[in-house]
Amino acid sequence: MKKRTHNLIRPLVRRLHAYVPGEQPKVRGLIKLNTNENPYPPAPEVLAAVRTATDARLRLYPNPTSDLLREKLARLHGCAVENIVVGNGSDDLLALATRAFVEPEGFHGMPHSDGDAKFTVQYFTPSYSLYPVLADIHGAVKRAVPLRPDFSLPTPEELKTSKTWTPRAALTFVTTPNAPSGRGYATAELEALCRAHRGVVVLDEAYVDFARENAMALALRHPHVLVSRTFSKAYSLCFQRVGYMVGHTDLIAALHKVKDSYNVNGLGQVAAVATLGNLPYYRTNFRRVIRTREALTAALAALGFEVFPSQTNFLFVRPPRFSAERWLAALRQRRILVRWFAAAGLREFLRITVGTDAEAEALVRAAKRILAERPPTITSATRTRPR
Repeated sequence: MKKRTHNLIRPLVRRLHAYVPGEQPKVRGLIKLNTNENPYPPAPEVLAAVRTATDARLRLYPNPTSDLLREKLARLHGCAVENIVVGNGSDDLLALATRAFVEPEGFHGMPHSDGDAKFTVQYFTPSYSLYPVLADIHGAVKRAVPLRPDFSLPTPEELKTSKTWTPRAALTFVTTPNAPSGRGYATAELEALCRAHRGVVVLDEAYVDFARENAMALALRHPHVLVSRTFSKAYSLCFQRVGYMVGHTDLIAALHKVKDSYNVNGLGQVAAVATLGNLPYYRTNFRRVIRTREALTAALAALGFEVFPSQTNFLFVRPPRFSAERWLAALRQRRILVRWFAAAGLREFLRITVGTDAEAEALVRAAKRILAERPPTITSATRTRPR
């Protein structure tokens, strides 16, 4: 029976390694600093709008193209409605971009040579681990281009001499600010990178509200550039899954052609529209997160952690004295969740979400206790899956 069902699944899917999201624990009372959620709730007006919308309209389909939300976003960014597409979180839009702009390898019998640009999804590494999964799902060629050791972007001149980078890649993803490092990139260096490309470039700005600069202007200046945003990280709407892309009308029209019919639920649209009506509330919270981030950076550095500069709502750190995996286990024993990556090049680091001041203080207290004690032993009971 197993052999029979095995043969029903496409070979590509059988070989696929799915994206592994951060742990969503079922145990109450944990300090959850592993998935970069905003520690502060949505604005009261947003909660009220969602409660009001839970009425008889739930039996109806939502607006298929999120027109009211797109109108609000167009006013915010000074562009036309036709420059915007809304998705079921920004992940949906990253998948749509792969579907719209990249040919599956060997599509329609087209000749293929290794790295042929028509089939290529290109991204920097380390960055968002969903990008290679999207390429694999689509049957595309992957090009992983290393960042510098300090996680900064290579210059266009350096990329030209690289054997891994191609300016003709059908689709290039750039996480800005970077995840998991938290490093921010100047708009000028992003523009230089975009100018060196011929294929579509997606600037994935999931964390941009915590950064000093944003690159939205590039999406309206260059016809091959898209900027991706989300309401999850900064606007406390992870549960609703709403994201959007801004770019040239031709690219946006292509994304509309390949999206699902009703890809954004009605309550998500209501929540996002209400969010845009309460931006001062959220901007206050951005400043709170940034203040906590700077205080936590100083506190961890004083304990011997190497803390990389961050323009996001998380810190990327190399912990002192013993391995990052042991720190993961030791913190979990103290009911604090952070994220550790098993991938090569990332094993010695932890990624720590910036929570409330109280959560940051609890993390620092736990770190002090761990440093004063014997390093924990990794056992089957304390080891967690790489996430």
